[in-house]
Amino acid sequence: MKNKNLLKIAKDVVRLEADSLKKLQSNIGKSFEQVIKTILNCKNGKVIISGVGKSGIVGKKWSATLSSTGTPSFFLDASNASHGDMGQVTSNDIIILISLSGESNELKNIIQYASRNNNIKLIGITSKKDSLLYKNANVKFLLPNVKEAGPGGFVPTSSTTVQMALGDAIAITCMKYKKFNKIDFKKFHPSGSLSIKLKTVEDLMLVGKKIPFVKENINMKTALQNIEKKGLGALVIKNRLNNTSGILTDGDLKRISNIKIDYKNLKIKDVMKKKPISVDKNMLAAHALSIMNTKKITSLCVHENKKKNKTIGFIHIHAILNANIN
Repeated sequence: MKNKNLLKIAKDVVRLEADSLKKLQSNIGKSFEQVIKTILNCKNGKVIISGVGKSGIVGKKWSATLSSTGTPSFFLDASNASHGDMGQVTSNDIIILISLSGESNELKNIIQYASRNNNIKLIGITSKKDSLLYKNANVKFLLPNVKEAGPGGFVPTSSTTVQMALGDAIAITCMKYKKFNKIDFKKFHPSGSLSIKLKTVEDLMLVGKKIPFVKENINMKTALQNIEKKGLGALVIKNRLNNTSGILTDGDLKRISNIKIDYKNLKIKDVMKKKPISVDKNMLAAHALSIMNTKKITSLCVHENKKKNKTIGFIHIHAILNANIN
C-alpha cells in the first residue's frame, strides 16, 4: 500500500470525527441545560455513570473527569450491577446511562431499578429516540447520528468521539458553574507533573520562626549577624506595630558597605528597601518565580487577603527551583 493511501485513510477518519463533533455542537441546547441542572441540584446524592462496551469505557472517563473537577462521581459496571452492585445506588442519586442504541440488555436492570425509585434521577444519553433508555429517562440527551469511520461503518469511532466530547462539556460546564478553580483542582491531583505545575507559594514558603524577621531599630552590625545566621540572604523588617516595613538583602549590604565606611552603626530602617514586593499565598509558585526573574531578586514576602504589610511567609528562589518548577 502506498504511503499517500495510508495518509488518506487517517485523514478521512479525522474528518469524519470532526464532522461528528460539529453535529454534537448543534445538538447542545435545552436538553443539555437540563442535564447540567440535574447534576448541579444533586446535593445529597452521588453521580453514577454506567455503560456497556465502548460506551462503558467512555463512561469511566466521564466519571474520572467529573470527580477531578469538583463533581464526585463513580462508574458502575452494568454487569456487576445485576449481581449485587446495584446496592451502591441509593435515594437522591443520579444515574447517567450512556448507550448508543439505548437497548443494551445489561442496562435494562439499571433502568428498571431507577424507574421504581422516584428519588433516583435517570439521565439517558443515547442516539435512539424510540429506545428503552430514552423513553424511561427522567432527563434525556439525544446524541447525533454520525457516520463511523472505516469500511462498513460498524467500528465505534465517531460515536465514541462524540460521547467523549459530551462528557467533557458536561464536566467543564459544571466546573465553571461551581467556580472550581486551579487551586481546588490541585487538591485532587497531589502527585505527578500536574501537581508540580499547580504548586502555590503557600506550598513552598517558610512560616513562623523560619521567616527572617528583625526589628527596624537594630543596627547594621546586628543585621549582618542575623543575615548570616538565617542563611537566606535577606531580612524582613518589622516596625513597632509588627507590620512589615522593609527588606534588606545581602546584595544591599554589599552596596552599603562600599559607600559607607562606618555603615555598621547605621539603623537598618535607614538603609532598608521600603515596601518590599509581597505576593499572595495562593499565587502559583511558577508565577512567583517569574516575578523574581523579572525583578532580579531571590526572595519574596508572602501575604494573604491583600494585607501586604502583614507578612505570613517568606519564599526563596531555591525553594521553587528545588521543587522542579521553572
